[in-house]
Amino acid sequence: MAILSFLTSLAGAVMLLLFAVRMVRTGIERSYGATFQRLLTEQRSLVQASFVGVGMAIVLQSSAAVALLTSGFAAGGMLSFASGLAIVLGGDLGSALIIQLLSFRLDWLVPVLLAVGGYLFVKVEAKKARQMGRILMGIAFILISLRFLREAMDPIRESAFLPAIAEYLARDYITAFLVGAALAFVMHSSVAAILMCVTLVQIDAIPFAAGLSLVLGANFGSAFIPVWLSRGMPAPGRRIPLANLGLRGTWAVLCLFGVNMALRAGVLGAPEGGQTLVYAHLLFNTSLLILALPFCGMLHGVLTGLVPNPATPQDTAHGMPVSVLNTDDYRQPNQAISSLKRELLRMSDLVSAMFRPVPDLYQHGDRTQIRAVQALDREVNNCLSGIRSYVAGMPSEGFGKENAKVARDLVEYAIRLETAGDVVDERLATLATSMHKKGVRFSKEGWAEITRMHEVIVANMQLASNVLISDDLESARLLSLEKTEVKRMERDSRKRHLRRLQRGAAESFESSDIHLETLRALREFNSHIAAIAYPILYRNGQLLETRLIQDMPAEEMD
Repeated sequence: MAILSFLTSLAGAVMLLLFAVRMVRTGIERSYGATFQRLLTEQRSLVQASFVGVGMAIVLQSSAAVALLTSGFAAGGMLSFASGLAIVLGGDLGSALIIQLLSFRLDWLVPVLLAVGGYLFVKVEAKKARQMGRILMGIAFILISLRFLREAMDPIRESAFLPAIAEYLARDYITAFLVGAALAFVMHSSVAAILMCVTLVQIDAIPFAAGLSLVLGANFGSAFIPVWLSRGMPAPGRRIPLANLGLRGTWAVLCLFGVNMALRAGVLGAPEGGQTLVYAHLLFNTSLLILALPFCGMLHGVLTGLVPNPATPQDTAHGMPVSVLNTDDYRQPNQAISSLKRELLRMSDLVSAMFRPVPDLYQHGDRTQIRAVQALDREVNNCLSGIRSYVAGMPSEGFGKENAKVARDLVEYAIRLETAGDVVDERLATLATSMHKKGVRFSKEGWAEITRMHEVIVANMQLASNVLISDDLESARLLSLEKTEVKRMERDSRKRHLRRLQRGAAESFESSDIHLETLRALREFNSHIAAIAYPILYRNGQLLETRLIQDMPAEEMD
């Protein structure tokens, strides 16, 4: 009975810890996710890139999240292999710094975090304030889960069961290493796994030597997480996690044998305590970063040989896959809808490829880039034609009213995507050309407002793709809220621009028409992208048909 109670308490504490880490990461991604692309993809030295990784991991509280973001940008051609690998290595060090902070006994802070975080999340309507409340409550839950974990170990600490296991892990450090690796991979969080190991050492549930082997194994296991999660990405996106796994695994195995032999020979004395284990974890990640950073560029050729680019078929255009629509799928309505969504996802990727370089068009006015955007717009138009023909050819019998309604909604979204492409081609690209012909420049404040708005919309495009695939109600609600946020950003930027004109700012006066028209175009583009959320919100009763008041009092209508 004691064992069952222990396992139940342990499982509850671990799940709360995983939930809390995810809660913090989600709050930060929703508040500041739009700036991640700019931070990760700016050109910089490898040392600077590693510091970016450190900062990103501290913010996200997850080295795996940093690795996945980096892999995604590398897969899209926006980040080089060497810079990406440096960011991932820095992310592992940042994750270790988070563990150092959370390993302190901060139970006194829990009520404050819950009170402030709960108030912000429940009582405040502003988006960023609510997400800050989510972050504060997540940190409080992490501290609570660690206290639960310590309390769960108390009943069996003096039993014969735990000391026997602890002694075995201390003797057989290879098994301890493998257990730590499995623990980190199963929990999908190196922070949670290592915090658990540190807590076990702090309360003397396991000896330091066993804890050290577990932590080294957790470092190795955590490197498998991004490898597993990025397995469906294009080859450039898979290379960085694999390189990190090779470097981290090699160094972890070398440290495992070296440190355990040194401990048994008495060279390192008799270290003990959870804080010493945290220092060892920090030392492992710092030394790995220092040793591996010079080799980041050299490993590119090796990983390209291991994970080569697939041969590109002759009938693809601009590196994008050909249409997946197949009339044979009509016999299976669900398969036909899935094919339609895949084609819409391809169309969305094309529109995204048009929109992402908009800041470069404004800064450089490169004719080659503008022609490339126009060529992609023709591909988008072809996608829409194919989707309309595909849906028009769907049989009226045997397809079902619900599937037919879904197909019509997807055609409506395809039309919105095509219109979004036109906004880039006919308005934003034209404005960029006009700007360079006239030789005008935005003010520093005005350009910052436009680039910030662009970053938010890029993040919204990724969210819209997720909504398209998953039909998730929460994501659809978030996308709709982000549309309102972009509307607010456009309004605020317009007001600030007009105030700059009143102050007589010369740059703002010269670029006034282009600035205001760019804001309108960006807002319109985002509205088309966010339209994928409407059918889901309507189906779940989350969206009104009209914002007009339906029942007016009789005296007000006279």
